[in-house]
Amino acid sequence: MTEPNLIDAAADEAVTLTSELIRIDTTNTGDPETLVGERAAAEYVAEKLTDAGYEITYVESGGKDRHNVVVRLPGTDRSRGALLIHGHLDVVPADPSEWSVHPFSGAVQDGYVWGRGAVDMKDMVGMTLALARHYKINGIVPPRDLVFAFVADEEAGGKFGAQWLVENRPELFEGVTEAISEVGGFSITLKDNVRAYVIETAEKGIRWMKLRVRGTAGHGSMIHRDNAVTKLAEAVAKLGQHQFPLVLTDSVREFLAGVTEITGWDFPEDDLEGSVAKLGNISRMIGATLRDTANPTMLTAGYKSNVIPSVAEAAVDCRILPGRIDAFDRELDELLGPDIEKEWMELPPVETTFDGALVDAMTAAVLAEDPGARTLPYMLSGGTDAKSFQQLGIRNFGFAPLKLPAGLDFSGLFHGVDERVPVEALKFGTRVLDRFLRSS
Repeated sequence: MTEPNLIDAAADEAVTLTSELIRIDTTNTGDPETLVGERAAAEYVAEKLTDAGYEITYVESGGKDRHNVVVRLPGTDRSRGALLIHGHLDVVPADPSEWSVHPFSGAVQDGYVWGRGAVDMKDMVGMTLALARHYKINGIVPPRDLVFAFVADEEAGGKFGAQWLVENRPELFEGVTEAISEVGGFSITLKDNVRAYVIETAEKGIRWMKLRVRGTAGHGSMIHRDNAVTKLAEAVAKLGQHQFPLVLTDSVREFLAGVTEITGWDFPEDDLEGSVAKLGNISRMIGATLRDTANPTMLTAGYKSNVIPSVAEAAVDCRILPGRIDAFDRELDELLGPDIEKEWMELPPVETTFDGALVDAMTAAVLAEDPGARTLPYMLSGGTDAKSFQQLGIRNFGFAPLKLPAGLDFSGLFHGVDERVPVEALKFGTRVLDRFLRSS
């Protein structure tokens, strides 16, 4: 473990770095015409790493504004598999008129760092960057190689970030066997104020789907039996109201069994969704891992109010459990029928087991900073860049540790208004990550 005064300085720097990163607008709309891009943030990260003494690899992956930064810190045992610590620099859009503070202010007030990206995921980037600098400046050599990757475009699927690097620069991750990143390692408070730190071991698959319906164009004043808008509206309503079957994956079973052991609560399968509601704010995230979902999000049709268009389209955000892809497709075909055209961009599910030396090191690091706590595996209802890195045979976990106040609706902060992270949680997470990286 690093001497207390040194790690405390790194923890303080993590807060500063997180705030400064939030001030850099890296909005990713997914539209080349309106995205801001990650260049300024990548340059900031590159400068901080270069100043610490690293030789960086700076990668432009898609024009002047899509940038990635990768460095490797050699470990004492070069024969061991390397550990990847990755974080994305982009954020989703934010409307300043809806926020208590400006979303790109990086304000540090009321015990929080505020702004878009505070939890998704410039907090983890700040902690990672602070530790990477800390190790290099102080000559700290980890047990094995650490690869730090700061990437673009996660919020739009990683085409110009993790996926691009996997496809075009796989040598940067040579020897990497395991990885950690976002949306795991944060605490939830259960019965009798017992904290459990949930470590992500699985993710639902993503399918961003476009539905297209064709009809007969015509004047809006006439009678029409082949109206594309009407047919699309019927299909979208049917899909939006459909409930896919409940499926208990191994990851979810293990999470619920752990909660039962801690609390004594039962989770009967005949009332699983009702009993999951006892978990409080995190119940929305856990509830979304009990079945596949398909949520319509956008509608596009027509160009004039008195013209019936020949084509109508809808966007649907589908999230699919591991092992359910083929069954999901069959159910979708039965539901929508043959006349609905479907196009999609697909990212696969991720799943690993909650065991092994790396999991033991995570648990030990958490308990050293929060004795009496527990660690549990869980499945993320969303997705991360793990979907890309698993293509290189890398075993992925979500481990961005944060000790959170019991009443904080943490899951609601992701992509939400007034996104913020507790200052003390950042400092706690930096200390935990230091213990973990120096023992894993």
